[in-house]
Amino acid sequence: MTSRVDRIALLAVPGLAYLAVIYALPLLMLLAKSVQTAEGFLLSEYRAFFADEYNLRVLWRTLRVAALTTLLALFIAYPTAFVMSRAKGPWLTVFLVAMVLPMSLGVVVKAFAWSILFRANGFINTTLQWIGLTEKPVRMLFTETALVIGAANVFLPFMVLPIYAVVRQLDRGLPEAAASLGAGPFFRFFNVTLPLTLPGVVAGSAFTFSMAISMYVIPSLIVGERQQTLSMLIARSFLYLRNEPLGSTISAVLLAIAIFVVVFSSWLARRLGARQ
Repeated sequence: MTSRVDRIALLAVPGLAYLAVIYALPLLMLLAKSVQTAEGFLLSEYRAFFADEYNLRVLWRTLRVAALTTLLALFIAYPTAFVMSRAKGPWLTVFLVAMVLPMSLGVVVKAFAWSILFRANGFINTTLQWIGLTEKPVRMLFTETALVIGAANVFLPFMVLPIYAVVRQLDRGLPEAAASLGAGPFFRFFNVTLPLTLPGVVAGSAFTFSMAISMYVIPSLIVGERQQTLSMLIARSFLYLRNEPLGSTISAVLLAIAIFVVVFSSWLARRLGARQ
């Protein structure tokens, strides 16, 4: 039995070796570069990064944009998932195609499309002036609001699908049973429906936040260099400043945030599963 298990475990060796060479080794080199100095391995780059007020503002802006993007995507995705769970036949196919098909398009295409919509002569400003809500174009492009809206649209499928997978498995008789006992709609939602769908909300939020905090193409096309994010700061450090220690340090900070989000969401999912 043991030898059979060992032979089966050997099948994972090529995959593990591939991950070690392609992923783990470059990551270790990146982390080593962030602490490597002329005097040895020190944390001076990290101290310099967190001592710089500009870097702290960029860090706060990145976290804020990622959080707002996640909240906006959740606000749209939650009712969408319920509508999809109740759709049948061709309507369900339409919803699934509408969710999955945009994922096949490149991020550059979708981000560039939003940059066109937000222009002064774009569709949104033209429509607002045509219906008389504004007399002149409203500044939308190169704003944080435009970035949040565009990012939420790009990452929306990653929020909808996990929630839909959970909602699809819900017993529809539970809210009806609560209603038969005199529970109102708000009580049914906050005490029956919402707790049962929280695992999907946690998973979708973790996916969306992790991608939003590390996005590069979307802010580059929608806000440009006016409002830097951590990913844009990393690109500038490596490509323009040729400062590899700084770029490696920022990359390590971004990686630490992403790991924290994954670990925290996993812990929260286990707690929610234990309560149910």
